[in-house]
This record gives sequence, structure tokens and C-alpha cells, in this order.
Amino acid sequence: MAMITNPAHNKEILVFLLSSIGLIVLPHVYHLHLAVFGFFCLLLAWRFVGIWKPERLPTFPIILLLIVSGMAILYIQHRGFLGRDGGTSLFVIALGLKLMEIKTERDLYLINYLAFIVAASQFLYEQSILMAAYILFVCCVLLATLVFINSYVAQTSTSLKKAAVIIAQAIPMTIVVFILFPRVEAPRWLLFNDEHQARMGLSDSMEPGSITDLGMSDELVFRVKFTGAIPPSKQRYWRGPVLTQTDGKKWTQAKDLSYQQHLDKVNFSGKPYQYTLLMEPQDKNWVFALDMPADFPQILRQNANYQLVSPDELDKRTEYKLTSYLNYNTGYLTKTEYKDARQLPGAPSDKIKQLVTQLHGFDSTPEVFINQLLNHFRKEDFHYTLTPPLMEDNPIETFLFETRYGFCSHYASAFVYLMRVADIPARVVTGYQGGEFNAVGNFLEIKQADAHAWAEVWLDKQGWVRVDPTAAIAPERIEKNIDINRLVPGGLISYASSGTGQAAFNLLKQARQLWSNVDYNWQRWVINYNNTNQASFLSSFGIADFKTMVYWMMTIVGIITAMLSLFLLYRRPKPIDRTLVVYNRFLKKIAKAGLTKNTGEGARDFAERIKPKLPEQADGIEEITASFIDQRYGSKPSEDGFKRLDRLVGLFKV
Repeated sequence: MAMITNPAHNKEILVFLLSSIGLIVLPHVYHLHLAVFGFFCLLLAWRFVGIWKPERLPTFPIILLLIVSGMAILYIQHRGFLGRDGGTSLFVIALGLKLMEIKTERDLYLINYLAFIVAASQFLYEQSILMAAYILFVCCVLLATLVFINSYVAQTSTSLKKAAVIIAQAIPMTIVVFILFPRVEAPRWLLFNDEHQARMGLSDSMEPGSITDLGMSDELVFRVKFTGAIPPSKQRYWRGPVLTQTDGKKWTQAKDLSYQQHLDKVNFSGKPYQYTLLMEPQDKNWVFALDMPADFPQILRQNANYQLVSPDELDKRTEYKLTSYLNYNTGYLTKTEYKDARQLPGAPSDKIKQLVTQLHGFDSTPEVFINQLLNHFRKEDFHYTLTPPLMEDNPIETFLFETRYGFCSHYASAFVYLMRVADIPARVVTGYQGGEFNAVGNFLEIKQADAHAWAEVWLDKQGWVRVDPTAAIAPERIEKNIDINRLVPGGLISYASSGTGQAAFNLLKQARQLWSNVDYNWQRWVINYNNTNQASFLSSFGIADFKTMVYWMMTIVGIITAMLSLFLLYRRPKPIDRTLVVYNRFLKKIAKAGLTKNTGEGARDFAERIKPKLPEQADGIEEITASFIDQRYGSKPSEDGFKRLDRLVGLFKV
């Protein structure tokens, strides 16, 4: 422990400050360009060296050169400082440069405040509960640095404890303000967004095998919480882009998807399913509803293919309340839809015609041909695989007559193509199928690995009817979502098949689901706590208007402030010293003789002063004084010693 003179020159403070700044910038290694992060690390390491060797610190000309270099890196990487990446890089570079000129206590304060901004910028990239805990920790360290600077003595542990206490006292107030303070959404024109980062996901086009790329991805797409019963896995189809145009290899959406233009009124029947859909950030503006959506928020629109689309970019988590029916009739087919659903890239080959003839596609009803084709997939030597062979030329024919190994996109595209050869309107639908049930939180998790493609066939008096050829060849893909087999290495599967391994695997799965439930509620109630969710939450407590909200916030904040003030200002009374109480009785008896103990006068000095004036009581005064000093200041006070002192004072008389 050492007295602090100039904090800017105190080695312990500088090490503490630089270490905390290193912790703050560390997570940005995943977000910043390597040149920016490397430049900052160079400056930080340089400043660490300067703690013990100040002569190695850069002079003004070198600092000027470093500033120019930093601005050049910023310009080359971002062409400016606007936007999330450019702004974050600017603050990180500025923080590193400021470390080079720590001379006064004021510089330490500026660096701390700048470091708080860099810490907060981390939430522009990641908002998980783990990152929030990490940022809270580094902010505690930063606050401890401020405590350190303002301390009379340099002591790391004491500063950290004080910072932790300050943050703990602020948390209740923070929670109240977070819940009750009006949520202010920034206007879109104020957000200097960078170009979208490429995200894995479904595309608005499909080539056989394209969805295979998603088959091994554990990336989360959306989560669904039903208000009642959850549909069985084989009926959970989450509708995405509908593909009608093909050149024989690639399938794309129709050019005309005018909203509501071709829609007949859908007739719904059966049980409605109400659910809350929490979408993860994505590049597209698609909302994957359970097929078929009936009720949805007004902000969403439904295109001619019954796909829900948001007019806004879905670059942040968004929540929707939807209602869907599993049984529906889409009604009539327009001429444009009929033409699009029968489009072929050219005349089919003789092999294709022969197969359609063999399966009675030309001389029977559509229902008969559909069943014949599904039986063909089921009984012939077709196989479902995540790693099909490459089929560059004539992929449909190659799949049907040669390889017979494919993923859902192979089966869906081949099925639709054969339907069209038989002059039956059909199209490919892409989206997601199934989803993993989280038993802890009672919600579904749909991941990229659940990406799927199926077919829709238009039947008279039934409208568009879903037909999933993959279910014919690989029903486990629809029933169980091939979850463990696609994501867990073979070694772990064999281990999990044993008794001990199965118990460990189940425990690991429960732990993962528990954490997933925590993350889901964190994302839904904290990260996604917007105006709509705030109004819904507060209305359940009778807080329905802005004025009432402000009153509640001021009242609760006032109560918390009063409680904290009482806690901080309250001083516990010191415990009563029995020995001192007995000695004070002795002093009162002496005072009857006109003798009082002076302020600051020790017991021994007082005794020596009064003994000549009370010679007859000198022995008693000496015994009481010796007993008092031994009991109060001795190394081993005892109950017997206290009783002896109490007895001596009781017998003493003036």
C-alpha cells in the first residue's frame, strides 16, 4: 500500500487501467478489421512498456505520425467514420492514441470515459446475456480505476470492492428505469447502417443441392412459443419463398408477386394455432409463418404465394403474434398462376415422358399420379442423403435415372417437374420444417439445419395442396428432423448409445435447453423490449398511459433512493463496553470528592494524580486502575477479571 501522489505516474494505477482497456477492446477482435485491431494492440503494448521505461514513449513528432497512420487505416478500411464499423474503429483508434499522452490526472479521466464508450459499442455487434455479463464486469473494472485514482492509497482489491458495491446499488434503479422509461426508437434516417453482413440462410432461388449447405448449420433462425398445443413435427411447415420458374437447373420466384393481386380468399378449417414468433436478424425481409397463416400483424404483408413479408429490414430481432391453420383451401387459380405453375424449360426427354406414362401421369387423375410417383420414390432404389453427388448437367434426369441420391431439394424439384410434364400445376416451396422442442421453456427452436423444400400441387376444389416427396423416401427427416445424426460426430453417437453415455448425453441436452431458455427470455424480454412489448407488459399492471408510467417511475425511483440513502447514512451504534461502564461508575464516585478526569488523560496518570489527595483510598484506586487497564487493554481479558473489577468498584467508597 503506497500513498498516491500523481495518479498519472503511478505504476499500479497505469497497469490496472491498461489491463482493463485491454479487456474492453478484446471482444472487438471478431468485429474490427485486422489492421485496426493490430494498430491498437501495438499502441497498448507500447504504453505498457512505457510504464517501466518512460524514455521509450513516443515524442510529439512520432505521436503525430501515429495519428496520421491511424486516420489512414481508418480511411482505407471504412472510407470514413460513419456507420457501426467505422464509428467503432474510430473510437478504438482514438483510445489507443490517447494512451500515448498520459501526463495528468485529467488524461486518466478522459481515457476512462472513452473506454466506457468502446465498451458500450460491443452491444452493436452482440447482445447475448454472456456478453452483457462480460461488459458489466469490464465496466466494474473501469469504475474501480476511477475509485483507484481518487483514493488516498493505492490498493487494487479495495477499489474493486467499492466499484462492485456502487454497481450493486445502481442495479435496482437501472431495472426500474429500464422497465418504465418510455422506449424511444431512433428514426431510420439517423441510423448509419453498414452494408449487411452476409448471413447464411434460404435464398430466393434454388438449385438441387443448394439447401444441402444449410443441412449441417446449427445457426438459429427463429423461435416459436405456442399459447396452447404444439402441432406434431410432421405438420410443422414454415412457409418461405415459393419458386415457380425454372431453366432445368435453377428455380426462382415468379416476377409478379404483387401483394393480394392473385389471391382468392382462403377458407380455413380445423383448429387454429396461436403462437409468438421471434425472428433472428437476417438479410431478407421474410417472416416464416406456420403454413397457412390466417391472422398476422398489420405491418406484415402477404404476397401472391401466401408468403409473409415485412416492409422493413429484419436486421434485428423482431417478434410477431400469428395465427395459422393446418387445414385450408386456397380456392381458384388465375390464368397467370396456371401458366407459371406449368412452365417448363423445354420439351421433356423421352425418358421423362416414358416415366410419366409408366406412372399413369397422362391417363389418370392428378391424385392417382401423385400417389404413383410417391410410391415410385418409396419402392425404387432412391436414397436420402445430405451429401449427394454433383449433378451439373441435366440434374433432374441424372437424379431420377442415375444417382438416385439426393436431399429435399432434389426430390421437390424432380416431383414438381414431373407434375408439370403431366400438365398438372405444381411449384416448389422452400422454408423450414419441424423444429427442436425445448422442454424447459416450452418453445420450438428452428435452425438453418431445418431448411427444407417441398412441393405444392393445385387440385380442383382443393386449391394448393402440400405434397412432400421427402416424406416418402425419408420419413425420419420429417418426423425427427435428423437432429442428432446430422450434428453430433459419430464417436459421440456411439458413446451416447451406452448407458452411462446416454445419461451424460441427456444431462448435456438438458443443460443446453436450459441455457437456450435463458437466452430466449433474455432476447424476448430484454433485447426485444420495445414500445409494443413495454405497453403490453405495463398494461397488465394497469399502467396504460404515459402520465401514469411517469408517476410510477418517479415513485419507485424515489422509494429506492430513500432506501439507499438510509442504508448509506445509517450508522450502527457501537457496542457497549462493560469494562468502560464499570470504570465510569468509579469516576462518578471520585467526582463526589471534587476530582474529575481530564479529557485525554490516561487512567494511570489520573490515578497517580488523585492518590496523594485521597491517601486512605490509594490502595483501592491502584487496584481498580490496574484491573481496568488489564481488562480493557490487556491481551487476555476474562470474565473473572471483569467480575473482580466490578466487585472492587462496588466496594470502593470515598
